[in-house]
Amino acid sequence: MNTLKKFLGLFWMVLGPLTMTFLFIQAIDKVGLTHTDIERTNTILQWAIILFIFLPISLGLMIFGFYAWKGEYDRLPESSEEL
Repeated sequence: MNTLKKFLGLFWMVLGPLTMTFLFIQAIDKVGLTHTDIERTNTILQWAIILFIFLPISLGLMIFGFYAWKGEYDRLPESSEEL
């Protein structure tokens, strides 16, 4: 099970930057498809909010994956006394 945790940690570390790259590419593509200035402003605002929300989530995935890859979750406490 610990080996699975480590490989999933690697998966999370790779997934974080990939999702942000995908979101940035989608934002650039969608903003480029708009025709009027008002429509472009609304689209830029929407994508700015989306990127603002998902950037910390992506960073959290990478941090979680790093700790899983390092083996920090190999032994979890079974009771509150072990904390």
